[in-house]
Amino acid sequence: QVQLVESGGGLVQAGGSLRLSCAASGRTFSSLSMSWFRQAPGKDREFVGSISWNAQNTYYANSVKGRFTISRDNAHNTLYLQMKNLKPDDTAVYYCAGRGSDVTPKYSYWGQGTQVTVSS
Repeated sequence: QVQLVESGGGLVQAGGSLRLSCAASGRTFSSLSMSWFRQAPGKDREFVGSISWNAQNTYYANSVKGRFTISRDNAHNTLYLQMKNLKPDDTAVYYCAGRGSDVTPKYSYWGQGTQVTVSS
């Protein structure tokens, strides 16, 4: 079993930066494909990006490509989301999630979310 806890959210002005962290418990984190999702008020949950277990493959939604970077530190069971040039449209609750592989359809593990608010 893996538990995920996000942190690092907050209020930032447009054009600013934030780095989110997702701390994982359990010894299987290093084998998991990890992703970030976000959900804005009144909108569906949206895929932000993902990273393979060994960090060799990363994927990003077009809306964040070039501005967001996903990384991981398997030695410390932590996933990161570096966000730059933030826009008001990036305002959402951000969630980390884990699954068995890049092609596993279901995410088995979810965090509780951290709020990111970008002011114009």
